[in-house]
Amino acid sequence: MDTPLCDTTPLIHSPKISETLGVNAYLKLETTHPSHSFKYRGITLFAQRAVQTHGASVHLIAASGGNAGLAAACAANALHLLCTVYLPTGAAQSTIDILRRQGARVQVVGRFYAEALQAAQAHVAREDNAVMVPAYDHETLWEGHGSMVSEIASQLPNNTKPDAIFCSVGGGGLLGGLIHGCAKVGWDDVPLIALETIGSNCFYHSLSLNAPRFNSTAQVLPPHVTLTIDASLSLPLAHFHQFTSRASGSLGASQPSAQVLQMALSRSGGIVSASVPDELSMHALAQFAVELACSTTLTPAYAPSLFRKLMPPPNSPGTKRTVVFVVCGGFKISLAEAAEYGALVAQDKAQGGAWGVLIDDGSTLEVEK
Repeated sequence: MDTPLCDTTPLIHSPKISETLGVNAYLKLETTHPSHSFKYRGITLFAQRAVQTHGASVHLIAASGGNAGLAAACAANALHLLCTVYLPTGAAQSTIDILRRQGARVQVVGRFYAEALQAAQAHVAREDNAVMVPAYDHETLWEGHGSMVSEIASQLPNNTKPDAIFCSVGGGGLLGGLIHGCAKVGWDDVPLIALETIGSNCFYHSLSLNAPRFNSTAQVLPPHVTLTIDASLSLPLAHFHQFTSRASGSLGASQPSAQVLQMALSRSGGIVSASVPDELSMHALAQFAVELACSTTLTPAYAPSLFRKLMPPPNSPGTKRTVVFVVCGGFKISLAEAAEYGALVAQDKAQGGAWGVLIDDGSTLEVEK
């Protein structure tokens, strides 16, 4: 039995969101981990098992200037392990500094992430005790991330089963964790509502390519996105070659985990997928100051028409439903960025009109600005 390194995170009731939406709304605050995001759960479990396999001299290698890299550094610090994080040229000095404060070695290599990743892989190949830390596509990560569902089950009052759980999705690590965790506590029938930003929405497009989803026959994709087939599972995936969303630093996986996509397609409770414009996510960030990738989860909390579109109907009329928003966290937010986003939203609202949200039935919902 692996003893978790992470503490239980708070689940708080939000009176404001509950009143706005007419539900009992709860926020699972993954921001309280040492690395400020949910990724600490799965990556600490991965690090613990790496120690069990390779011994205390194991060297954790990561290629990530985002939350996975910081989680690897924090996990290594907690376990007194070596950790090296590879970053491309142009990585923010603040990112380098926060990694070094956790004791990580930082190697700046190449102009692009792919080049930093190649350097990290080469390091693992030449050092016997080096292990690559995955960012999202690994069963151990999903198992670790899934521990939050067991916590939610124990924290909701009166053994309540939620009517839906909302999360953001990029490569699928968090979603895989929620699917794993729901299976463990008997919540396979609970709908999971996954949100992305337009321009970094590889999961939405990948889901759409698979039967019986709306794009499974035509298989039309946006510019700079191509169809690829996962060899092991024979699943069509959308592969992004370019990102246009400001949230792509955390949500911008080139393509989702094929295994998570398969789990999503087959689970009984289903997966609802939606893609929102950056400005709608920025609007939510102004209400709840978190990283842009994280505020994407909260867009339905502050846009009741979107919430109603995404939520399944109540089992009986008049029933007050219970929903959980996973506030997944992230360290890439500052007061200056929040102010910049606020200004962008104000400019966008001044132009009038509505925000277009892509729904996984192929429709577009117009959300009033």
